[in-house]
This record gives sequence, C-alpha cells and structure tokens, in this order.
Amino acid sequence: MYKVIDGGVCAAKGYKANGLNCGLNKNPDKNDLGLYVSDVPAKTAGVYTTNKVKGAPILVTKSHLEKTNGVARAVIMNSKNANTCNADGVQKAEAMCVLAAEALGISADDVLVASTGVIGQILPIEPIEKNVSALAEGITYDGNERAATAIMTTDTVKKEYAVEFELDGKVCRLGGMAKGSGMIHPNMATTLNFITTDAAVSAGMLQKALSEIVKVTYNCLSVDGDTSTNDTILLHANGLAENTEITAEGKDYDIFKEALYIVMSELTKMLAKDGEGATKLLECTVSGSPDVDTAIIVAKSVIRSPLLKCAMFGADANWGRVLCAIGYAEAEFDINKVDVDFRSNAGVLPVCRNGAGIEFSEELAKEILSEEDIFIDVNLNLGNAEAKAWGCDLTYDYVKINGDYRS
Repeated sequence: MYKVIDGGVCAAKGYKANGLNCGLNKNPDKNDLGLYVSDVPAKTAGVYTTNKVKGAPILVTKSHLEKTNGVARAVIMNSKNANTCNADGVQKAEAMCVLAAEALGISADDVLVASTGVIGQILPIEPIEKNVSALAEGITYDGNERAATAIMTTDTVKKEYAVEFELDGKVCRLGGMAKGSGMIHPNMATTLNFITTDAAVSAGMLQKALSEIVKVTYNCLSVDGDTSTNDTILLHANGLAENTEITAEGKDYDIFKEALYIVMSELTKMLAKDGEGATKLLECTVSGSPDVDTAIIVAKSVIRSPLLKCAMFGADANWGRVLCAIGYAEAEFDINKVDVDFRSNAGVLPVCRNGAGIEFSEELAKEILSEEDIFIDVNLNLGNAEAKAWGCDLTYDYVKINGDYRS
C-alpha cells in the first residue's frame, strides 16, 4: 500500500525548495539558508519544543499560523545560528519572513521561519538579506536536497524520506526532511522537521494525526537527554492530489496516518543513527505491556540511559543496566516478570528471564553487539501493548564534538 519514493520535502505535488550558502557558515561548500514553498496555500499543523526557553523563530511561526488560521505557503530556515536568547530575536525572525515574502511575492504572514545552531549569538541579517533573492529564484521541484543540507549542523548526513499511497482513488505523496544529531531528547518533535503532503486533510485532522504520531516517533527518541530550544515540526497539506478531504476518523484517515507514521519513524531512526559521535543505532522494543503508555515510558527509560549507551559502544552485554533503567521508569509493572534479549543481524542473545540473569556466551554477545544496529527487546509479560524507542551509543567523539561546538 505504501511505496517508498525519492523527493523528500518535494516528493508531494506542488512543493519547490532550494538551499544555498549565504555566509553564516564560513565553509562556502556548506548550505546554511533554505526555503521551501507550496504552489498553493497549505493547511499547516505544528508541534514545538517543551523547553521553557523557546527560540524566536518558534514564537514568530506560531504567531503567523494564528493570524492565517493555520495556513502557510513557505518556510525559510537557517543553520549555524539558533536566533535564541537574543533581544532582537523576534525582530530578526520577522525580518526573515518579510524578506522571503518579498522575494516570492506573497504575504509575510504566509511565511514561517525556523533556525538551528548556536544559542545566544546575535543573528546577522545582512547575509540573509543579500542572498534571499537568489534563494527564491532558485526554487525547483527537485530542490529538496539543497534544502535538506541547509539545515544540517553537526549532522553527518542529510535526512529525507517519502512515500506514495492512495486515498479515494487518487495517488498521494507524503515526504519530509529532518536535521538533528545532538541535543535530542523526548518531549516534542526533536530538532527541525518539515513534512509535506499533497493529500487533502482538514486542519483539525492534520493536527490530530501529527500529535498522535509524534507521541510514538520523535517523542521516543533520545541521543543525549537535552531538549532543544528550537525544536519544531511542521506538517503541510496543500490538497493538490484532489482526494476527498479527510474531515473525520475512518479508513482514509487511517491510511494517511500510517503514511505519516512511516515517514516520521524512518526520520526518527535516521536522527538516532546520526547522533553526535554515534557508531550504533539502538532500538528498544517493549512488548507484553498492559498499555501503550507504559510501553513508551519503559522503552524511553532504557534508550536514554547513559550507562547503557556506553555499554553498547563497548559491545558489552551488561544487561543489568537495562534492568536498572527499566526499574526507575515511572510506570507500574512487575520487574520479576521481565525478559530481556539483545539482538542484531548477528543473532539473538537472551540475557534475562523473569527479572534474573541467565547464562550466555560472551563471545556471541560481543559478536551480536558489534553490529551497527542493535535491538533491545523487553517483554513485560503483562499484556499485549507494544512501543519502540530509538537512540544511539555514547562515544568519545560525542564529548569532542560538544567540547568546541561554538567553533
């Protein structure tokens, strides 16, 4: 039912994008300013950081969506500077929207803004002002990669994913891009994430789908335990696929929501795997749970444990760290019923049954945990609900990267 396709944020009909280097990043080969635009007004849903310190771009974006009743045409974004904790932050964020609007010939209220990078440094508007015309003139229906690289900070790879599916007999597409490598922790959307679709979906159902899928994807991701000040996810639907608009729950809504889950879960895994200094992707699946919320809480507790992350870096089957992380999860369960397995492409290693350790081969354990993708399977043996959480190992390079991040 769902076909993986290329195109990222430009996969859906009617979206153009571009990215270039305007000088915020001193390396001229790295894009630092991006833009994507819908050919027609798009209904837009958003989820933002829960950090009490919020970047000026979030304040401006939310303000614009309130003015337009949740409709937008374009998003301008930059890397290298978060435009956060600055006295002139809102003024600069508004200026970015005005500059983009003038270059595109649309209203400034129809432009949203997002920034990522160092917190507490004044954002120079001059480089953006000088390059915004070229940015707008260069938007194309295949400009998704240029935009995706423009939001990268310590990311080592761009992150894009898209799928094709049918609604009401019409071919629809949904795709997105994300940035994030460090300062990633559950409780929002995690970093900057932009998703577009040509499906017709009402504003209420669009926000409902986004909020529901965030809970089981981005909110189940942890790299280092920090929740950023600029975390933003925007979901746009321009209706150009011409399906009957989704206005209530039902078959079409379920199909759309599953497409959104596929894209957001794949982007979540990309974010986890590209954690700063990471060498391994970690995925914890909690099954046998009395309810989904309990499964989420336990899975997140395991995946964000610094001690477990270090053990996985060293390919050390120290399963006691899994039990420890499960034990301090704020949920109700019987630890004496818990089973734990480590798994990878090299095999499966049962390490705990009924809350107690069992014998296993250290040689096999080393082989299994030396793979790039490590799966931690936890069975609470109390029900039928299941949930996943994603993260990465904690390495020497994480400290090196964050020891001189401002440079």
